[in-house]
Amino acid sequence: MPEQNAAPAPESGMSVSRGRKNGREAKLRAIKSGAQAVIIFFIAQYAVGHFLGTNKIASTAGPGADSPIPAYDARPDGAVGAASYSAVPQMIAPIWPMNSTLDFNIYVSPSLAMPALSKVDPETRVLEEKAFTLGDFNEKREIHTSFAVPTEAQNGGNIWAHFYVALQGYQMDPAASDYDVAKAYHFYRPLNQMLPKKKVKKTKKLLGGSDASDPGEVEEVPKGPTLASYYHPNFTMSFIPDAGTQSLPQMHMALRQYVVLEATGARDASGQNGWYYPILFVNTFWQLRSHMTELNSTVTRLPLHITLNNMQNWKYSLFASIDDGMKRNQQQIANGGPVPAAGDGSEFEEFKKILLDTNIYLLSTTAVVSVLHMIFEMLAFKSDISHWRHKKDNVGISVRTILANLFMQIIIFLYLLDNNENTSWMIMFGQGMGILLEAWKITKTVDVRVRPAPQGSWLPYHVTFEDKHKLSETEQKTKEYDEIAFRYLYLVAIPLLGAYAVYSVLYDTHKSWYSFVITTLVGSVYAYGFLMMVPSLYINYRLKSVAHMPAKAMTYKFLNTFIDDLFAFTIKMPTLHRLATLRDDVIFFVYLYQSWAYKVDYTRVNEFGQGGDDEELEEKVANKPLAASADADAKG
Repeated sequence: MPEQNAAPAPESGMSVSRGRKNGREAKLRAIKSGAQAVIIFFIAQYAVGHFLGTNKIASTAGPGADSPIPAYDARPDGAVGAASYSAVPQMIAPIWPMNSTLDFNIYVSPSLAMPALSKVDPETRVLEEKAFTLGDFNEKREIHTSFAVPTEAQNGGNIWAHFYVALQGYQMDPAASDYDVAKAYHFYRPLNQMLPKKKVKKTKKLLGGSDASDPGEVEEVPKGPTLASYYHPNFTMSFIPDAGTQSLPQMHMALRQYVVLEATGARDASGQNGWYYPILFVNTFWQLRSHMTELNSTVTRLPLHITLNNMQNWKYSLFASIDDGMKRNQQQIANGGPVPAAGDGSEFEEFKKILLDTNIYLLSTTAVVSVLHMIFEMLAFKSDISHWRHKKDNVGISVRTILANLFMQIIIFLYLLDNNENTSWMIMFGQGMGILLEAWKITKTVDVRVRPAPQGSWLPYHVTFEDKHKLSETEQKTKEYDEIAFRYLYLVAIPLLGAYAVYSVLYDTHKSWYSFVITTLVGSVYAYGFLMMVPSLYINYRLKSVAHMPAKAMTYKFLNTFIDDLFAFTIKMPTLHRLATLRDDVIFFVYLYQSWAYKVDYTRVNEFGQGGDDEELEEKVANKPLAASADADAKG
């Protein structure tokens, strides 16, 4: 895996550090690479099929296509008959053997056509390597240099890298008289990428006018597909020495683009099979969009960091297929097409960023903890629904808290939707499920009715919340304590909300008034949202009991709060949402104290008529199949 934050390159010239890695450092690097490869492998099994499908071309191989392909030097001397000659070879074999020693040069140019190398400006040569061993997987070379940006590239053109590869000591200039296509080859690849322009939001101060120099106000990108040229300074260039003999018609397009066939079109005796030069994979898999530079007239010089090595064929197939699929999706979106089912690639981009920027030990821990997070979330969801499904009264339940939680969940969802380019869809899905659960709780606690509005009201109907039954003495106390708690809560929350709203409208920038309202409300929810949990703790205090609380569900939820603390620093989400993950920890410790102070025996029916574990036992007995008594037949 290439380093994404390489050291700054010198203004000009070339510094080369090469050699073989060994000893302890090589072992640690191998362990890290192996762990990361395992993680990539599991998601890639799904990604390759989902993004690319099979996409194979049916083989049209003629007679002799399956016969062994001889070495290139042992090919037939004479021309193959036209009747048996295949313009597109069916099977292809490596033209050079493993362990060949190569010379390797790269030139940068804005044009696809290159003059004789003797006439090329030496400053455009960004790489010159000698005696690189094809097939030595321990060999790794790193090149750090820079080059002047061509004027054509500043105006939206491409930057082409021209690759010249030859067996050691042989001529690599195609214009030279002693050039031999059996000993050298030339091809080109773009160093830049044409990608949709990054979306920039237009924000402004809603009151007090706006200043053109205000950094918060930016121009909005025109609607419709807009492409721009982007450049990433880090490239991993890998020879694939173990690709072996392959079927060209059945090769995936993502892999075929890197195959350079033998220049003369030579075939074996069958006329069906040919040869190919060593595959050089220009690996852009680990290039992150956030690390790219948009090319324009202000960019005059660019750094270039190249890692040159050999890569196993299975890795090459994996990286090339996924990377090609993501680029095709981006191109489809840029051309105005629909967003693919797999998304625009931002989720996978975030995953790659985690792999690159996160310590391997933290990454492994996060992988394990993420599985636990999903398990606890499902268990909490199940336990919460089970608790509310069996609940027979409203003792200890703060209806206002449930309504407030529903309102806050909706506000947070709208905020995440308003900032969807900075939010993972996993976060959005979890928030939506929370809204549905809170709405269901309301229907279990009270009856929601639409009644005619009283005279003088602006609306013909209004929503009312009615008790499901006549409240008991303890339920009346719960309702009274709930009102008391919220009365004091309003005295604290409303002034804080007003002060924050005034500050935000005067000093912050917003996209619109709608965005201001949502951002202000969600800011208050994130900053003071934990206050909405206080009424439940206050009711526990006044009732001197926590027996009415869903103990199992709360335990799972609080375990997830600690997992959220870890995820807050690894998963993409807005800053306010990240800080809010810490607020539940405070409530958790208060609840722990109350659980210790107000002991509950879950093996017996509590003072509120709730059976704890007995409820589950009763449910099991009720669901048990009926069995006839031993003397039933005798009585019959």
